[in-house]
Amino acid sequence: MTLDGDHVKCMPVATRILSITFMFLLLIALVVLIFPALGFPQSGVANDVKHDTPGQVIKQGQPVHIDVDLALVNVTVTDPYNRLVTGLEPDNFRVFENNVEQEIRYFSSEDVPISIGVIFDLSGSMANKVGKAKEAASQFFKTANPQDEFFLVSFNERAEVMSAFTSNIEDLQSRIISASAKGRTALLDAIYLGLSQMRTARNAKRALLIISDGGDNNSRYNEKDIKKLVRESDTQLYSVGVFDPFEYRSRTPEELNGPSLLTEVTELTGGRAFTIENVNELPDIAAKISAELRNQYVLGYRPSNKSHDARWRKIKVKLRAPKGLPPLSIYAKTGYYAPGL
Repeated sequence: MTLDGDHVKCMPVATRILSITFMFLLLIALVVLIFPALGFPQSGVANDVKHDTPGQVIKQGQPVHIDVDLALVNVTVTDPYNRLVTGLEPDNFRVFENNVEQEIRYFSSEDVPISIGVIFDLSGSMANKVGKAKEAASQFFKTANPQDEFFLVSFNERAEVMSAFTSNIEDLQSRIISASAKGRTALLDAIYLGLSQMRTARNAKRALLIISDGGDNNSRYNEKDIKKLVRESDTQLYSVGVFDPFEYRSRTPEELNGPSLLTEVTELTGGRAFTIENVNELPDIAAKISAELRNQYVLGYRPSNKSHDARWRKIKVKLRAPKGLPPLSIYAKTGYYAPGL
């Protein structure tokens, strides 16, 4: 085989070009092996990123919040004879917030420890009823569970804490037995003091029991103040209104307004107002309220409206009654204030 002169002259130049190219490729390979971080991303990492998921921009110094909001609603169900209905299941309930149905995430019907405040009327208008009222309070205390706690607020011209939170039932009973009824009526101030006292409660479930004839003629706070405070609190209010028969009832505006005042403040919280004219019914009613507090359903949901706008949100609980049951009544709080920013 023979080669012409021109081809021989070109060989060293081609060889040099190939050598330079080979050295350049070898250098790149060494750089990639030694410094992998400078290479292209691995496909496994890229596939882990969901590009269709919107991200939240977190500013420097801004705390990151995880949504753990859970709205809890205590619900009482009764039949046409005002008897408690137990044994219902989560599917029997529907919860609406501002007319939007919510998904029930939590359900319970167990008896749990309760923090309870008793608001006891010692005004002059209770003078002929205070004996049975004391008996009713004592009956209520006797139904306590070991983990329950109670406090006692009394009121006439002014409201005062007779006993802070305690589980000593005997001490509560002795304090209330020695009290006497006299003076004017500061019911709204007593409710305010009771809700303030409730801030130190150790149990999540909380209730106030008001034993009174419902009149108010000496409070610094007005109905508007108390209703706003009741809405803001996470406490159920129950009341036993002890009223004289209508024909013997005083015509003062306070006493005439007593029944409606107690009804309005209790219904806001999902509690109930019991009205009696025969004081002998007091102990039985107190025992009934205690039984109701221990036989409620608790429904929990995460609000679909995630805004922390501190606005009032209406709650409506509806019932899918099992077949064969008569029409049932539901008692639940009417709403709550959303958390603020």
